[in-house]
Amino acid sequence: MALARLGHAVTGRLRRPLHLLHPPPPPLTDHHAAVAHSFALIHESTRARGFASSPYNAGGVIGYKGQSPVYTVKVLELLLQINHTRSMSTAAQAEPPSLSKAPTPSQTSSKVPLGARKVGMKVVMMSPGFVYEPYSIREPIPFWKSSLPFPNTDPSASFQDRIVRVSSFKLNTKRWFTPSGWRRTKEDVILEMKNAYAVSRLRKKTGYTKKQFYDQAFKIYKEVNTLMARGDTPSLRKILTERMHSTIKNELKKRQSMWSSVHWELVEPAVCIRTLRARMIGLDKNDLDKAFIQLTLEFVTKQKFEAYNTKGEVVSGDKSKEVLVKDIWVFERSLFHPGAYWRVCGRITL
Repeated sequence: MALARLGHAVTGRLRRPLHLLHPPPPPLTDHHAAVAHSFALIHESTRARGFASSPYNAGGVIGYKGQSPVYTVKVLELLLQINHTRSMSTAAQAEPPSLSKAPTPSQTSSKVPLGARKVGMKVVMMSPGFVYEPYSIREPIPFWKSSLPFPNTDPSASFQDRIVRVSSFKLNTKRWFTPSGWRRTKEDVILEMKNAYAVSRLRKKTGYTKKQFYDQAFKIYKEVNTLMARGDTPSLRKILTERMHSTIKNELKKRQSMWSSVHWELVEPAVCIRTLRARMIGLDKNDLDKAFIQLTLEFVTKQKFEAYNTKGEVVSGDKSKEVLVKDIWVFERSLFHPGAYWRVCGRITL
C-alpha cells in the first residue's frame, strides 16, 4: 500500500504544469536596498526597463503558459543595457575624486567635468580692418582776419606801416561770434587733441620720430607702387593689411583686363610729405597699450607712367614726361604685437 501511494503521488506531480517554485526571498537588508535604489536611478537616466515592477514572460518554458515572476533574468537584461549605454553629456569620463584630497575650487566651480581638459583659444587681431575717422577736407576758417598781410611778413615795412597792419588785424567774426563757429572751434580742438595723444602714445611705445617714419613710409610707398606695376600680388601681402590686399588684387584684375603691362617710375626725392591725421584705435579700455595707431600721410611726388597693350604698343601715358601726383595713404601699426611694423591699411581719394 505504501508503494502504491508513493507512485500515485509522483504521478500526480508529473501531471501538474511546470512551475519554478522558490522559497520566498528574504527581506532586503540595507545594502540590498541601496543597490536597488541605485538601479532605480539608472533606470531613469538610461530608459532601461526595471526588474522589480514588470514580471518576465516565461512562455518559452516547456509546459507553461502565462507569466511568472522570474526576476533574475530581468536583472541580467538590465545590466546588459547599462553596460552598453553611454552618457552624451560629456565627451570624457570624469575621474572619481580622491578620498584623501578635498576638491579644489576650480573643480567645484568649473562647468567642465572632471577628467576633461580645457583647451584655451587665443584670438589675436592683426588689424581692425577699417580706417578710423578718414581724413576729409574741411572748410578753412582762420582764427584771425586781416585786410592787410600780417606785419611780420614784410620786414622792410616801416614802423608806421606795421602799426596800421596790427590795427587792421582783428578777430574772425564767423568763428568767434556765431554758434556754428563755436561748434567748429570745438571740433578742431578735439581733432588736434586726438592727433597729439596718438603721436604721444606712439612715441612712448616705439620711439617714434617724424624723420625716421617719413623715410620708412616713403620706401613702403615706392615698394607698393613698384610691385603693383609688376602685378606681384603675393609680395604685397606683407606690407598691406588683409582688406587692403584684397582691394589691390581687384584693382590689378581690372587693370590687366585693359592693359597688358605698365611702366612706372618714381622720381626721387619726394616733393612733399606731411601728416594729415593721427588716430589710435584702442581694444581694451583698461590697457592703453593694447591699441593700433593709424597715421594718414600725403605724398606729393613726380612720377613717370606708360601702359602697353598685348602687342607692346603704348596706349596710355608717356614715360618721358614727369607728372606731379598727390596720394593720401593710411599707415597702420600695432602697439602690442612683438615685432610689429608699418603696413598700408587704406588710401583716401578727395
